[in-house]
Amino acid sequence: MIDPITRTITVTKAPEDAFRVFTAEMGSWWPLDVHGRAEDGQKTERLVFEEAPGGRIYEVFSDGTEGLWGTITAWEPPRRLVIDWKPNDEDRPPTEVEVTFEALETGGTRVTLEHRGWDVLGPELGARGRASYASGWPLVFDDRFAAAAG
Repeated sequence: MIDPITRTITVTKAPEDAFRVFTAEMGSWWPLDVHGRAEDGQKTERLVFEEAPGGRIYEVFSDGTEGLWGTITAWEPPRRLVIDWKPNDEDRPPTEVEVTFEALETGGTRVTLEHRGWDVLGPELGARGRASYASGWPLVFDDRFAAAAG
């Protein structure tokens, strides 16, 4: 079994606001220039986060095409969301990203991201994928999202 990646941060915003920043405002903090799907000659125009079970997360490119990142499988604002995560067109199953938002008695929110399901990719590809995301989530989640959520 390949262990999940778990990242936990504390932000100053209330759970409702932190949830909104993570979802509706994802395009404002996600580093699309280094962790996006645009290929040569394409430019990302916007990131779309459809806020409902079955909703998609995808990039819209300057040429009108789209690049799918994932599908929302659980939508429980402002407490939790789960995404079937597959930001590529490769013929393989998605992994799973769960993000939870817990109000703190002292104010602010504890936000925990767990990226799991690496075993569906097989031992070699799963281990490589996990290693890649283990180095990517600190920039995306710990740095960029944390700064946007205060």
